Amino acid sequence: MVRLGHYVGGCHVEGDVTQSALVDPATGQITGHVALGGAREIDAAVSAARAALPGWAATPPLRRAAIMFRFRDLVEKHADELASLITREHGKVHADARGSLQRGLEVVEFACGIPHLLKGEFSENVGAGVDSFSLRQPVGVCAGITPFNFPAMVPMWMFPIALACGNTFILKPSEKVPSCSMRLAELLSEAGLPPGVFNIVNGAKEAVDAILAHPGVDAISFVGSTPIAEYVYQTGSHAGKRVQALGGAKNHLVVMPDADIDMTVDALMGAAYGSAGERCMAISVAVAVGAAADPLAEKLAAKVRALKVGPGTDPASEMGPLVTRAHRDKVSSLIDSGEAEGAKLLVDGRGLTVPGYEDGAFLGGTLFDHVSPQMRIYREEIFGPVLCVVRAPDFEAALELVNAHEYGNGAAIFTRDGDAARAFVNRVRIGMTGVNIAIPVPMAFFSFGGWKRSLFGDHNVHGMDGVRFYTRVKTITARWPTGIRAGADFSMPTMR
Repeated sequence: MVRLGHYVGGCHVEGDVTQSALVDPATGQITGHVALGGAREIDAAVSAARAALPGWAATPPLRRAAIMFRFRDLVEKHADELASLITREHGKVHADARGSLQRGLEVVEFACGIPHLLKGEFSENVGAGVDSFSLRQPVGVCAGITPFNFPAMVPMWMFPIALACGNTFILKPSEKVPSCSMRLAELLSEAGLPPGVFNIVNGAKEAVDAILAHPGVDAISFVGSTPIAEYVYQTGSHAGKRVQALGGAKNHLVVMPDADIDMTVDALMGAAYGSAGERCMAISVAVAVGAAADPLAEKLAAKVRALKVGPGTDPASEMGPLVTRAHRDKVSSLIDSGEAEGAKLLVDGRGLTVPGYEDGAFLGGTLFDHVSPQMRIYREEIFGPVLCVVRAPDFEAALELVNAHEYGNGAAIFTRDGDAARAFVNRVRIGMTGVNIAIPVPMAFFSFGGWKRSLFGDHNVHGMDGVRFYTRVKTITARWPTGIRAGADFSMPTMR
């Protein structure tokens, strides 16, 4: 049985009696317990982070980058172990866990270039004998609050750049999937990260509220549902903190009549049912334009019925269980509502039983056709293996559907028509857009983030937006004694 506490000041710290059970989603069996920290544990982590901050911020960026290089090598060395921890607690298939870990590693690789990324600007002789230049300096103590669906990737979107920029960091992972984060903390220490620079407090809402309220926390990164993202953004900003909060999604894929239907169906299968739909970039709506609708729905239905659902540890499984039985039941209730509201249920995933895993949180792939924008299954983020086909008469109607939705995280268009693709990219009100790519997650040297109610704050995560978020700009204007003018000047200073 796994028993996890916290990680503070470079050491494992036991938690108090308040604990949460760790459950294997495939079997329904309790595999361990994790301590739930609150204000006291957050205060201890902030104290450790603030004590470590001056020395770490003063460490040359080249040395910080060297630690990131060593950390990268250690993560690669332990990739299978880390992926197994993800599969055990989240349920996704092992190959998907490895893939998500790789996407996190790409951010570590980006952070290894921090000496170049922190370069400021310099202008000589902005005035007579006066030079001006800018510096990027650490924000201070930063905190990350991360979701259950990506135990490695989402934390690694945050802390590598924060640390490389000279900040110290406190991670509050989801209490459902804490083991991978704890192992990453150990690998950071093995890579040479000083004690107190990276800390973990496991917990639930009490720990989140303590982070939001603590005066020693300077910046907060969050990924989760839109209601909580909005709460984190408003509460943290009111407390004077810098906040980036990524929320929910309802990602659309527009299928034009000229699209390669077989290629589109294959792309939709991975995008809608990979990780059991528990991705903020999962495609949950296929907008079939005109004549594309009937063949798309027919071919999708055949593929969804053949989807191989099983434990994430089975190499033959294409989709694992949902994270908990409670979440499975919530998704099932949304399927109920779609059926009641008149959508045509082509494939019903409810009631699926996997032999030998009868207590697991399994739900089969589900496919609806003739979904309308008024239905709950269209309006709400389901976060499960449910794909809705909405029929649109033409490109303009499809584009309006995408733009009218409250979420603006991701969208894609599948077409052979360059004019349609260009118009879609130009006019769609979405933060991340794909052309014949179903899940357009940007590479680490670009930035990840949505529009509308999918993002609260001015900065996306990773890429240069990450560097901007985790640093503050200081601009210096300097003149040396030989260039000083005689006498006081009481007018507004200018350089002319």
